[in-house]
Amino acid sequence: MFALDARQAGPQNLGLVGTPKKHDAKKVHEAIESVVSGIIRHHRGNGHLLLLGIANGGIVLTERVAQRLRKSGLACGTGTIDISFHRDDIGQRPIPKEFVPTLIPHDVNGATVILVDDVLYSGRTVKAALDELFDHGRPTKVELAVLVDRSGRRLPIAADYTGLVLAATDAEKVTVHLDALDPSADAIRVIAAPASRQSAL
Repeated sequence: MFALDARQAGPQNLGLVGTPKKHDAKKVHEAIESVVSGIIRHHRGNGHLLLLGIANGGIVLTERVAQRLRKSGLACGTGTIDISFHRDDIGQRPIPKEFVPTLIPHDVNGATVILVDDVLYSGRTVKAALDELFDHGRPTKVELAVLVDRSGRRLPIAADYTGLVLAATDAEKVTVHLDALDPSADAIRVIAAPASRQSAL
């Protein structure tokens, strides 16, 4: 399974497309609220919703989204997905000593699972997350929520919920900083990508 069951052909909120090299906390929070609003519209009343943050970039974002969903009255479970053993570049990039293991709080069978990540780029991370998820069961539906959708897809994967769409070249890297203790320090930056990363694409 490569592509997600996305009824929309492309990312939402195309009006947020921008070219600045940095986005401040206000823009980040608007993007998160956009993701939350989309999930609420599609899943109000869903009693089997599970948000899984793709480690490491999706973990803090998952907690932020889940908090807002619960405040709106939409119950959801949260957990993490570790893709270390499903990466297609595992021979080139060894598994780090400090990694966040997969933690799924309840049975995924029959659940609606939303994978959450900070940046959607080539699609390989999402594909690895799907492989890991289906090792644990068979959910009813899987969706994808991302804070930033950038150009450079290598696999036919699209997000169901997108906060911000950025145009970035292969020579650029989109970095997301979500501060767990001080949300006012949140930021998104577009910086020069390391030469080794560019050659690996």
